[in-house]
Amino acid sequence: MLTQQASLKRNGVQDFVTIRATAIIMTAYSLFIGWFFITTSEVTFDIWTNLFSGLAMKVFTFAALSSVMLHIRIGMWQVLTDYVKAAGLRSAIQFILNLIAFVYVVIGLFVLWGV
Repeated sequence: MLTQQASLKRNGVQDFVTIRATAIIMTAYSLFIGWFFITTSEVTFDIWTNLFSGLAMKVFTFAALSSVMLHIRIGMWQVLTDYVKAAGLRSAIQFILNLIAFVYVVIGLFVLWGV
């Protein structure tokens, strides 16, 4: 019993909580960005740069990017295990999708911390 609790394998409860937590973070980020566009009369490069220059916004954006990556990782694993039965093909597709999600986060960080 202890070896199951101490292992690095995922379980259904962990996936459920992770999906819900990432969904909440992504929703909060989307609502904030939507609120920003609604309340800002004119969005210029200076206003946009000032928004993303603060540490809180950088951390919030990083949390949103990481949430997208985790959400993709778990969501696509669930979809692929349901619909792609060949283990080799499923592993290859999962690897490619995880790599794309990771590159998305890395590029986002370069853009974000370059402000």
